[in-house]
Amino acid sequence: MQKQTFTKIDFEQWLDLEQFPGTQILPLAQPIPKGSIHLLKMKKGVEIPVHTHPSDEYVYVLKGIIKTGEKICSPGMFWFTPAYTQQGSHQAITDVELMTVRLGEMGVFE
Repeated sequence: MQKQTFTKIDFEQWLDLEQFPGTQILPLAQPIPKGSIHLLKMKKGVEIPVHTHPSDEYVYVLKGIIKTGEKICSPGMFWFTPAYTQQGSHQAITDVELMTVRLGEMGVFE
């Protein structure tokens, strides 16, 4: 029988994403091979360019305001991007915190 598991998240374990200065990621779980559930922080003014992922991605805005494509998203906004769908750019209008669920690989940013 499977058992429920609990993990106390150590918020001091944020990892800098060197590819995008001003961003940090906090891995929470790996729901499927190469997939991820993670938190992402972006400092005001950071922009992640237009890109695609080879997997479905679900994003929920926890804090701040972010512009993704032409859509302004604030806390409580949820969006879904199917695999291989162009998305972004993502621009942090304020400091932002997101929760992301990706059902497979992140892929490579160019």
